[in-house]
Amino acid sequence: MIDAHVHLWNRATDPQPWIDPTTMAAIDRDFTPGDLERMLDSAGVDAAVVVQASNSAAETRRLLAHPSPRIAGVVGWTDLTADVAAQLDGLDPASRRRLVGIRHLVHIDPDPDWLARPDVGRALDQLGARDLGFDLVVRWWQLPLAATVVAAHPGVRFVVDHLGGIAESDDEAGWEAGWEAGLRELACRPNTFAKISGLAGLVNGGDGARLRRVVDVALDAFGPERLMYGSDWPLAELGAGAVAWRRAVDELVGELSPAERQSIMSGAASVLYGLGG
Repeated sequence: MIDAHVHLWNRATDPQPWIDPTTMAAIDRDFTPGDLERMLDSAGVDAAVVVQASNSAAETRRLLAHPSPRIAGVVGWTDLTADVAAQLDGLDPASRRRLVGIRHLVHIDPDPDWLARPDVGRALDQLGARDLGFDLVVRWWQLPLAATVVAAHPGVRFVVDHLGGIAESDDEAGWEAGWEAGLRELACRPNTFAKISGLAGLVNGGDGARLRRVVDVALDAFGPERLMYGSDWPLAELGAGAVAWRRAVDELVGELSPAERQSIMSGAASVLYGLGG
């Protein structure tokens, strides 16, 4: 079992100013590798991929330095508008082996066309040459741009975090008209995967039917071989919680074959991030 999307943070070194202490009280604290291990034990998960929470090279170095055997890999950050090779080569060689991918917070970048920048495109190809994947964290209305970028870089493995941010939209018309079409367009590219993550808020929010529709679309578009389980812990605690989310996903994929469930729960993540070998 691999949880393909978790976060760790120590706010003394890596502030998280987006956390509102009133509406996000459940995550208004630090989260350590020890906390992660306890969550994984409770959810019945063996290991996790830790994903950057800020566009910070220093944060990435700290994540790579964590010695926990339950951390299968780290999706870090590097400045894709600068010299990527120099930045990656500057990492400690021992910890660099734990780097399995790169992410940039595209969904909140001030430049709405950041993904389409020529220097970012050249950097993406360098990631592909180094066998590093790229996590796409985008809003649902950014999916067409993401699809264009993915098509232009067939040698790069991409993964769409949180199924394209659909949980953040209450616009049913937008979901029908934009999200599904955008996700399906991305799924047409064989170098693209997606994470069933960032949706724990739909479990106890009275949106069970919507959650089922979303996951059914993803299963039809990507197939189990390109979908992976992720809790988005600790943000999952703002919704049903990581343990309840694991149970919900088990139910959502319960009618699949054992091999298909295994792909979602570990196989796809192992392929995308080069884990387990």
